[in-house]
Amino acid sequence: MSTSSALGRDVLMGIGLVAVGALAWGTLVERNAFTLRNVEAKVLEPGSAPLRILHISDLHLAPWQKGKMEWVSSLAELAPDLVVNTGDNLGHENALPALQETLAAFKGIPGVFVNGSNDYFAPEFKNPFAYFAGPSKATKVAQRLDTASLMEFFTDELGWANLNNSAASLTLGSRRIDFMGVDDPHRSFDSLSRMERALESIQSDDFLDEVTPEITIGVAHAPYQRILNDFVTQGAEMIFAGHTHGGQVCVPGFGALVTNCDIPREKVKGLSTWTRGSRTAALNVSAGVGTSIFAPVRFACAPEASLVTLSARES
Repeated sequence: MSTSSALGRDVLMGIGLVAVGALAWGTLVERNAFTLRNVEAKVLEPGSAPLRILHISDLHLAPWQKGKMEWVSSLAELAPDLVVNTGDNLGHENALPALQETLAAFKGIPGVFVNGSNDYFAPEFKNPFAYFAGPSKATKVAQRLDTASLMEFFTDELGWANLNNSAASLTLGSRRIDFMGVDDPHRSFDSLSRMERALESIQSDDFLDEVTPEITIGVAHAPYQRILNDFVTQGAEMIFAGHTHGGQVCVPGFGALVTNCDIPREKVKGLSTWTRGSRTAALNVSAGVGTSIFAPVRFACAPEASLVTLSARES
């Protein structure tokens, strides 16, 4: 065998070993390396007290994922002022009881939620490489989940406000916070017109009008540009979204390869801003806690929840 042939063989073997090691790391270690990301968004009026918001997204929970369940439950010990859940909670057809057990610790903590596509449909096996070709597509044979019971748990048991194509106003002590939200944009379940009518209704409420909202917050599962633009146009000063998984498989030093929607790649996770016309809102996109059970890997993109502290702008 020539020297060049041996060198080529060694290079290929080395690449193979690196690939196997990366896959092992991503499936066995990193996807279970749950992380709490702390960020601060200066969006409140000068002199306002901080508001601590726990942002949970994309649990994709399966009944056997006890470590994930315990970690998410432990986040209630942070005692946030508010919980924002941006969907894709269910990751298996029998996941609802496990989710109820996981989130029971948050009962009594005010919250809001919207649905993601995986709150309606069970995960399906798909070609994992198709994920890199563009946003994932829905199929007509996906198994429907018990979405009604999921939403009933959120509203009746946890007391969280349903923001699917709707709006709500929450009072936290003496502080009024207004919210607008849409159902899953990735499945085109969103209706901006319904949301805008609901927002107009709470803004014209005589009782609520006695207290000026301290901030208006937009909530969506998938951060499509049309949704972000409308949130900002309707007066949102802070926006929460998930769906992207932060790219899920990233290249160190480069970042996400894909976003699974039309948001710019540099805004695929973390705290940034979104501008529409003369208005700008803070934007927090969660990389999410889970993955599909058919693609259980993360690389250079740890699973996360976010503790977002809204604080006062400098005068």
